[in-house]
Amino acid sequence: MSIFARPHYTSEVTLFIEELKAKKPTLEAEQRAGRAIWWDKKLDRSEQADYQDARVPQQPYVYGTSGHPNSEQV
Repeated sequence: MSIFARPHYTSEVTLFIEELKAKKPTLEAEQRAGRAIWWDKKLDRSEQADYQDARVPQQPYVYGTSGHPNSEQV
């Protein structure tokens, strides 16, 4: 036996997740389906390039009043 050997430990969180998966075996498939709805999307590169080209540069100070109709001209 190694001097570094420790008794087997399983955290409460791991036990909870294992119990949840045992109770609901379809959980992982449902998670993958949910992820596919919101995250796993194909990107249209030409459309993304159009978005980048149409982007308006932000002013250094975003709350600046230059160009605002009510701003005072000095």
